[in-house]
Amino acid sequence: MRRCLAAVLGTFVLAVASVTASAEESPGRTLSEAAGVPWPTVIAHRGASHDAPEETAPAYLAARDLGADYLEADLQRTKDGVLVAVHDDTLERTTDVAKVFPGREKAPVSQFTLAELKRLDAGSWFNAAYPERARSKYVGVRILTLDELIDIAEGGGETPGLYLETKAPGQFPGIEEDLRKVLENRGWLNADGEPQGKIVLQTFEKSSLELLQKSMPKVPKILLLWVGDGYLAAKSPTTFAQSGEKIKADFYARQEVKSREELFAWLDWAKANGALGVGPSVTLTARGDQSYMDLVQPWMNQAAHERGLFVHAYTVDDAVDFDQLSKAGVDGFFTNRTDQLLRFLGRPPSQGVGEVLKSVGY
Repeated sequence: MRRCLAAVLGTFVLAVASVTASAEESPGRTLSEAAGVPWPTVIAHRGASHDAPEETAPAYLAARDLGADYLEADLQRTKDGVLVAVHDDTLERTTDVAKVFPGREKAPVSQFTLAELKRLDAGSWFNAAYPERARSKYVGVRILTLDELIDIAEGGGETPGLYLETKAPGQFPGIEEDLRKVLENRGWLNADGEPQGKIVLQTFEKSSLELLQKSMPKVPKILLLWVGDGYLAAKSPTTFAQSGEKIKADFYARQEVKSREELFAWLDWAKANGALGVGPSVTLTARGDQSYMDLVQPWMNQAAHERGLFVHAYTVDDAVDFDQLSKAGVDGFFTNRTDQLLRFLGRPPSQGVGEVLKSVGY
């Protein structure tokens, strides 16, 4: 029995040593640490958005107190010039805009003042969509400004970083400078533009990356990667609408980059224009509405690392995918389930999501 136990313990020690050695040798770890970015990186995608309405106070409070490295947000600008955290181009999916402002449900965020946005209920939709996760106090939660998100980040025992996207920046000329001013005013940048908090800036748009680099050259940035729609060229030009497919995730799973050279060109451009990392899409094992093209194959991650770019994949919630993609060379994950990723990484939260939400008033 003692010999068997010794053998088992020996195997365990060797496995841990192997994982530790692999982590120590990871080029992504070296690149991340050089940029001041925790590795592996836990990015709370729109907050703890599996368990609370996305980009609202309960989602961000929960992600903060669970221990996320970063609170991730999509930034848009109101008609009166305030930066707010909203993902979609319109408000109809995640608010009661059709009820409060009949006829304006298809209007972009930019056509609403902050006062108008603050009249919207940004939580009830979640209760209707996910009744098993519904909470009465989600009713009436409001859209957040960037300043309010910073208040949340600064309001806990630990201050997580901010992982901020310029969303549809073509609709908001000058949003990059607006972002710099808010971060500077709040003390997240010093007078020389050095980040005082942990900040990562992200965008799908090359033009916005150039402007972010010009405005905040010392802040880490990533270029988000997507196939088709004017981004990386696809091997097949057929769109989802033309394909006859009924399920988008299945269509995306079959999409491929046109060539290795196409991907290399985007990685080279990202590195030459200020990016320290890339954010590729993922095909999830279970598919679902956040399963996209597979841009995290081992050769792709290796190509990014060879160019001095770390890799943060979006959006991953399950252990099977965390495991597979970590082995493929991914350095961090956008996740709707901060608690699950932290458990996978051996950093389990001291409380469950339900307890954390209750402790912050939800």
